[in-house]
Amino acid sequence: MTSTYAVILAAGQGTRMKSKLYKVLHPVCGMPMVEHVANNVQQVGVEKIVTIVGHGAEKVQEQLGSKSEYALQEEQLGTAHAVQQAASLIEGLPGTTLVVCGDTPLIRPETMEALLAHHNESAAKATILTAIAVDPAGYGRIIRDSEGSVAKIVEQKDASADEQQVKEINTGTYCFDNVALFEALKNVSNNNAQGEYYLPDVIEILQKQGEVVAAFATDSFDETLGVNDRVALSEAERTMRRRIAEKHMRNGVSIIDPATAYISAQAEIGRDTVLQPNVIIEGNTKIGEDCFISSGSTISNSTIGDRTNIRTSHIYDSIVGNDAAVGPFAHLRPESHLGHEVKIGNFVEVKKAEIGNASKVSHLSYIGDAHVGTNVNIGCGTITVNYDGKNKHLTTIEDDSFIGCNSNLIAPVTVGKGSYVAAGSTISKDVPEDSLAIARARQENKEGYVNKLNLKK
Repeated sequence: MTSTYAVILAAGQGTRMKSKLYKVLHPVCGMPMVEHVANNVQQVGVEKIVTIVGHGAEKVQEQLGSKSEYALQEEQLGTAHAVQQAASLIEGLPGTTLVVCGDTPLIRPETMEALLAHHNESAAKATILTAIAVDPAGYGRIIRDSEGSVAKIVEQKDASADEQQVKEINTGTYCFDNVALFEALKNVSNNNAQGEYYLPDVIEILQKQGEVVAAFATDSFDETLGVNDRVALSEAERTMRRRIAEKHMRNGVSIIDPATAYISAQAEIGRDTVLQPNVIIEGNTKIGEDCFISSGSTISNSTIGDRTNIRTSHIYDSIVGNDAAVGPFAHLRPESHLGHEVKIGNFVEVKKAEIGNASKVSHLSYIGDAHVGTNVNIGCGTITVNYDGKNKHLTTIEDDSFIGCNSNLIAPVTVGKGSYVAAGSTISKDVPEDSLAIARARQENKEGYVNKLNLKK
């Protein structure tokens, strides 16, 4: 079996994006385009990936890390020149090299595998990935001879009237015999209007040498989309979202309206979970089985257990256990950890807090920088007063405690196991176990006071 290598072209600045962010780092479904490409290439089983970097090189390397080796294209002098930068890493090695652009995040591993298989079966020195375009304007056309072999690639500006009617286009993805590729690259000229070295010229060089050049047509034009501007970025996002939603639905997830489901490429969702319309699931989120996520919810980089209901709430960098309920209109900020059977109700905000099994914070409360035990009931309007203007402090509420409505717990403070805090209290000292804490002024009624001030109309 021959060795397989990959070269990812990711050196262009992407001026048409009109962005401070380097083009291939623009995200599609939460993941940079170039990382989609690298992940897809990895699934093909290549021995070595070389990413050609230029603008934003350090950021690309930081994003891909050890997935790839890197070669720097200091001047962007065309696609052939870009591939040449990989010479020090793979030139002369026997095998097949897959060349793919870093702005084509939709090309599936299955398509790459089929391209490689066709290349090997054809005993070709080069194989072009092609597609059938409804509107081929702007693309290079694949011109075949009477036997169906590739005769040439004709660019739009050079195509005759008949050639412009051809629907089969060059996608910019190729397989090459690696040794032949780097030999041919030495003969590529920049004798053109742009003064650049173009990779398709390698095809013509190999043909003139009498080598076999093949083409493999993918049945999906959409997956060959190259993202050059924000319009194409939105098209890639839409296609990827549909693909991701279909994958989850085929795995047993109910998505009521896939067109409005925004699910990251990394997300995992268990069987029989239901997503209502307009749900956003970002980053490395994992959602268990039999969950219900209602409209308007956002879950980002979080883990949700089985049989948990999230109703119109926002959860970031947090963990929610099994059989829990969150919302509606709750906000879990980073480092919140809810145990099993926890209830977080209407307009509750939780931040950097651990809430034990079967505890409840049913409405209108702020629980920040807190350790809450099991089977604790926290009444409406309770606030853990965690910030003194300079530092954050910890509130501890131990198991089986009951916090009355409109209580302020001024941290650092501990409410002992099995204790009660009376409604309306401001607690500034620790409460021992099995105690009742009351911290409020005694009520006084001033009878007739209103009449003395003539406040009545």
